[in-house]
Amino acid sequence: MTVVKKYLSLVKFSHTIFALPFAMIGFVLAIKQGNISQQEDARIGWGIQFTETWQLILAKLLLVLVCMVTARSAAMAFNRYLDRSFDAKNPRTAIREIPQGIISPNSAIRFVILNCLIFIAATYTINPICFFLSPVALFVILFYSYTKRFTALCHLVLGLGLSLAPIGAYIAVTGHFAVLPILLSFTVLFWVSGFDIIYAMQDIDFDQSNKLHSIPSVLGAVNALRVSELLHLLSAVTVVSAGIYGGFHFIYWIGILVFIGMLVYQHRLVKPNDLSKVNIAFMTANGIASVVFGILVIADLLLF
Repeated sequence: MTVVKKYLSLVKFSHTIFALPFAMIGFVLAIKQGNISQQEDARIGWGIQFTETWQLILAKLLLVLVCMVTARSAAMAFNRYLDRSFDAKNPRTAIREIPQGIISPNSAIRFVILNCLIFIAATYTINPICFFLSPVALFVILFYSYTKRFTALCHLVLGLGLSLAPIGAYIAVTGHFAVLPILLSFTVLFWVSGFDIIYAMQDIDFDQSNKLHSIPSVLGAVNALRVSELLHLLSAVTVVSAGIYGGFHFIYWIGILVFIGMLVYQHRLVKPNDLSKVNIAFMTANGIASVVFGILVIADLLLF
C-alpha cells in the first residue's frame, strides 16, 4: 500500500461525497446571487454575471476544494488518532490503520497539523472573514472527536461540522452570510446527525461497555431510530424551506424528491433487530442523496 493510499484510507476520503456537493451548491449560489456588479460585468452562459474574472473564480473554487479536503482530512485523522485505543478493542474497527500499525500515532498527528496549516493558509488567501473564522471551523470539527466521551449529542456535533460546508463556500465568494446557505446548512446538520445515529447502532454494546456516549447506547436501538427519523424529518423540512425561500425551479424539486426518497429508503433498510444493511444505508443511500441532489440543484442554479 502506497503512502498516499494509506492516508486516503485513514481519512475515508470517499466519505467526502457527503458534504462536498453542498459546498459546491453554496459556491455556485454565491456566484449567481452574491456578487453581481452594477458596472462592467464578466459574463458566461446561462446569464450569470461575475465581478471577478474566470481565472479568479477558478482560483476560489480550487481554494474552497482545498479547504474542504484539508479540514475533513484533519478531522478524520484526529478522530482516528484520539480513538486509537478504543478502535483497537472494537472488532469492527481493529482493522483501521493506526491499530494495525500501518500508520503510527505520531504520523497521524503530524498529518492533522499539516492539514490544519494548509486549511488556514487557504482561508487567508480567500478573504479576511474566512481567515478569521478558520479557528472556529477547526475547533468545531476537531472537538467532535472528544464528544463521545461525555455526551450522546456527539452526532449533532458531527452534523454541525459538516454543515459548515455550504456556508463556508458561500462566504468564500461573497464575504458575508445569507439566509439560503444557512437553510442548506441546517439541512446538512439534521441529515448527517440522523444517519450517524444509524451508523452508531453497530456499536451499542461496545459503547455501553466502554462508557462511550451515543444516542443508540443511551436510548437503545428502537428509540435511536425514532430520533434519527425525527432528525431526517427536520432535514426534509429545511431543504423544502430552502427551495421555497430561494425560489428554485422544477429541477431543484426533483432533487428534493431524490434526497427525501433516500432518507426514507435508508430507514426501510435498517431495523432495530437487523443491522445487516447499515453500510448500504450509510454509504449508498446517503451518497446518492448528496451527489444527485447537488447536481440537480447546481443545474437549477445555472439554467434559470
